[in-house]
Amino acid sequence: MALLDSTQSEKDESFILRATKIAAVVALYWFISISMVFLNNYLLENKDLDAPIFITFFQCIVSVGLCWILNFLSKLCPGFVDFPSLKFDFRVSREILPLTIVFIGMITFNNLCLKYVGVAFYTVGRSLSTVFNVALSYAVLKQTTSFYAVLCCGVILGGFWLGVDQESVAGSLSWTGVVFGVVASLCVSLNAIYTKKVMPVVDGNIWKLSYYNNLNAIVLFIPLIAFSGELKSVLEFNRLTHLHFWGMMIVGGIFGFAIGYVTGLQIKFTSPLTHNVSGTAKSCAQTVLAVVHLGSSKSNLWWTSNMMVLVGSFAYTWVKGLEMKKVQVPPETENTSSLKSKDDSMV
Repeated sequence: MALLDSTQSEKDESFILRATKIAAVVALYWFISISMVFLNNYLLENKDLDAPIFITFFQCIVSVGLCWILNFLSKLCPGFVDFPSLKFDFRVSREILPLTIVFIGMITFNNLCLKYVGVAFYTVGRSLSTVFNVALSYAVLKQTTSFYAVLCCGVILGGFWLGVDQESVAGSLSWTGVVFGVVASLCVSLNAIYTKKVMPVVDGNIWKLSYYNNLNAIVLFIPLIAFSGELKSVLEFNRLTHLHFWGMMIVGGIFGFAIGYVTGLQIKFTSPLTHNVSGTAKSCAQTVLAVVHLGSSKSNLWWTSNMMVLVGSFAYTWVKGLEMKKVQVPPETENTSSLKSKDDSMV
C-alpha cells in the first residue's frame, strides 16, 4: 500500500512539474509576443522619427548579430548552447532571395499597419492571413479546403469588415493602415508557401533560414531607405545620440528575435494546435490591454468584430487540427507551421 502511495505521489509531482513548465513557457510566449507588439508600436508612433523601414532594417541587424553571438557561444560552450554553424554560402543566399523579398514585405507592411492602426485594431487589421492561406493554397498548390474551414474563413472575413465599419463609425479608421494590414496578411501567407519551398536549402533548420533571411534583408533595405527619404529623417532625428532611443531599438530587435525561440519552445512543450490556440488567446489579451492602456471606449459591435476574428481563427485551427490527425503530416510541414506561427506573432 505504501509503495502504491509513493508511486501515485511521484506521478502527481511529475504532473505538477510538467504543468508548471507548460504554464511558464506559455506565460513567456505571451510576455515576449505582447511586449514586442507594444515596443514596435512605441517606436513607430514616434512623431519625431517617421522611419518605419529604418526601424525594421535595424531589427534585422540585431537578429543577424544575435545569430553570430549564439554561433560563437555554441563553439565556446558546445554542450550548453545548441546553435547551427553559420558559414555564409552565396548559393544558399541566392536561392533564399525570393523568400527574402516576401519576408521584407511581410515585416515592413506589418510594422506600417501597426503604425497607422495601433495595437487595439491590429488583430482585426491583420486578420486575413488565414483567408489568404486558403486562397493561395488553392491557387498555387491546388490544395482544396474543407467546407468547415471555409466557413471559419467566412467568419474571419465578416469580423474584419465589421471591424473596419466600426472603426469608421468611431472616426478612428485609417484606410492606409487597413490596406497595409491586408498586404501584410497576403505576405504572411506567401511567406509560409515560400518557406516550405526553400526549407531543404538550409537543411530544414529554422535558425539558418532566419540568418540568411535577415542578412539578405539588410542588403535589400539599404536602397529602400535611401530612395524612401528616410535617411534624411534619421539623420535629422533630435534623439539620434540618446542611449534610451537605441536601447529601445535594441530591445525591440531582441524581442523580435526571441519570438522565434519561444514559439518553438511552446510547440515543444504543448503542440502546434495548442500553440495556435494560445496565440489566438494572446491576441485577445493584447487587444484588451491596448484598449485599457488607451483608456478608450469601444462599442459592442467593435468588440463583436474582434470576437468574430478570434473565434473564426480558433475554429479554423481546431478544424485543421482534426483534419491533420486523419492524414500523416510530413516533417517539413511541421517546421513550416512553426515558422509561420513565428511570423504571425513577429510584428
